[in-house]
Amino acid sequence: MADTTGHAKIPTITWAQRNDVVYLTICLEDCKDPAITLTDDKLVFSGKGGTNKELYEITVLFYKEVNPQESKYGVQARNVQFVIRKKETGPYWPQLLKNEKKAFWLKTDFNKWKDEDESDDEVDKNMDLAEMMQNMGGMGGMGGMGGMGGMGGAGPGLNMPPDEEEDSDDEDLPDLE
Repeated sequence: MADTTGHAKIPTITWAQRNDVVYLTICLEDCKDPAITLTDDKLVFSGKGGTNKELYEITVLFYKEVNPQESKYGVQARNVQFVIRKKETGPYWPQLLKNEKKAFWLKTDFNKWKDEDESDDEVDKNMDLAEMMQNMGGMGGMGGMGGMGGMGGAGPGLNMPPDEEEDSDDEDLPDLE
């Protein structure tokens, strides 16, 4: 459940969970001096950010109680990230919010999500891979796929000029009749 005051916008929030914590990310670029209050049952956020430095506000009422004293957050250039400790370790919550109604601003963070039956080792490997992929930003797509327009020529990234393509299977083939 969320509510806003005045004419503030609602930021997009992504989330994932483990048995003992909830990962929450408020997607708001260049957020300066946000007002954040975390209590046993809710998170209240207010901050200016984005390209127009507009006001964003939201109140998130949690499905179950959390432990604000053992939770932490960090303000990054592109978002505000939270690691919120659940008050009770146990099975996954069926949802983040107390209210079962679908919230347009809430999305699953598949980069951090782990199925309840997945082992921690598998998650650590997946998180390392995700982090590695994130750090590779700006390197473009997969190599060797460009220049496929008419399928003629080797295309960029290959060491052979287009007219000199050779395929080891093509040697000594009989002519077609």
